[in-house]
Amino acid sequence: MSEILVVGSLAYDSIETPSGKVERALGGSANYFSLAASLFSKVRVVGVVGEDYDQNHYDLLHARGVDLAGLSRVEGKTFHWAGSYEGDLNEAKTLKTELNVFEHFNPNLPEHFKDSSFVFLANIAPELQLQVLEQVKEPKFVGMDTMNFWISIKKDKLIEVLKKVNLVLINEGEAKMLTGAENAISAAPMITEMGPDAVVIKRGEYGFALYTKAEGFFILPAMPIPKVIDPTGAGDTFAGGFFGYLAAQKTIPTISSLKHACIMGSIMASHTIQDFSVTALSKVTMSDVEVRLAGYRKVIAL
Repeated sequence: MSEILVVGSLAYDSIETPSGKVERALGGSANYFSLAASLFSKVRVVGVVGEDYDQNHYDLLHARGVDLAGLSRVEGKTFHWAGSYEGDLNEAKTLKTELNVFEHFNPNLPEHFKDSSFVFLANIAPELQLQVLEQVKEPKFVGMDTMNFWISIKKDKLIEVLKKVNLVLINEGEAKMLTGAENAISAAPMITEMGPDAVVIKRGEYGFALYTKAEGFFILPAMPIPKVIDPTGAGDTFAGGFFGYLAAQKTIPTISSLKHACIMGSIMASHTIQDFSVTALSKVTMSDVEVRLAGYRKVIAL
């Protein structure tokens, strides 16, 4: 089995949606990614938490076999984000961002992490993403995420990262912001011109658009979910399902495996949105995945 390295945030989120609200619930890109990817493959996490990080949240990842040798616990408080969703559940309104210990995050990889076959650079500063890439040896496949904040203030550094990765996962608004394009369809080829061979544009309730230099577009809808409770972390869950599936194939990714990985990412994300935080995701089994995958095949069948 190929190991996946993920470098990103472990956080506590305070979230309000039309379905209710939670205070200081478990969140962060590395948590959502790891819980999804670890159903399929071995995962290694590099991140930082504060003294307030609950032992039960360590145990949750341990129970999934996640290697936490790269997770540092330091003096101070864990990264905290507060946000709300109103009419549009595809877009969160940030109410508060408290970086806390994450402000001085320095991603130093344990020695045995440096040979990871698959690498996912979650939404962190581009210079930190570059720092990670300088430490890994010969990964088979590298993917990255980013956000509008980094696009607006560190675009040059971000483009440096884009030149060094195989794939970027990005939402539709960020894709348009990065390229200046009017829509996802025109943005996707422009992103691959910046370096990566492929891009997945995440479109929330409307699914995803995969674009590869070799074959062009592969577009499918999301799994229909009647009641969305909390969309926070859906994109990171998608990435986890995507990379978990790829790593489980034990080969260099192909166009076909990228397409199947997108479907698996969509299936995993469809679980996350059914409850607040990682509550639903943490309970998902492979049996649950297979049942939902069968339902999704009916949705997209001719």
